[in-house]
Amino acid sequence: MENNEVNHNYFDQSINDYKEGTAYLQKTMPNVAEHYMSFTEACFQKGALDKKQKQLMALGISIFAQDEYCIIYHTKGAVDNGATEEEIGETIGISAALGGGAAFAQGVTLAVDTFHHYKQD
Repeated sequence: MENNEVNHNYFDQSINDYKEGTAYLQKTMPNVAEHYMSFTEACFQKGALDKKQKQLMALGISIFAQDEYCIIYHTKGAVDNGATEEEIGETIGISAALGGGAAFAQGVTLAVDTFHHYKQD
C-alpha cells in the first residue's frame, strides 16, 4: 500500500483503493482531478441540506447505480455525520423502490455491512 496504512477489512481497503486511484489521477491529470475534487467538495458542504442528508442522498444514488466504492464511501460518510441505522434503512428502501432488486441487494448487503462496520467505532 502506497501510504503505508494497514487495512484489515474490505471496507477500509476499498476506501484506501479509492484514495490511491484518486492520488494517481491527481498525479497524471492534475487539472482534471483538481476541478473534480473541488466541485465535489463544494457539493457536499452544508447548505439547505446538511452533510448527513447529502451523504444519505449520495448513498441512495450509489446503491441505485450499483457503485460499490461509492456505497462504502457514502455509507461511511453518513455514519461519520451521525446517520442512524433507521436512516440507512430508509435510504436503501427508496433506492430499492426506484432501482428494483439489484438496488435492494446492494443496499441490504454492502450498505448494511458497511454501516455496521463503521458504526462500531
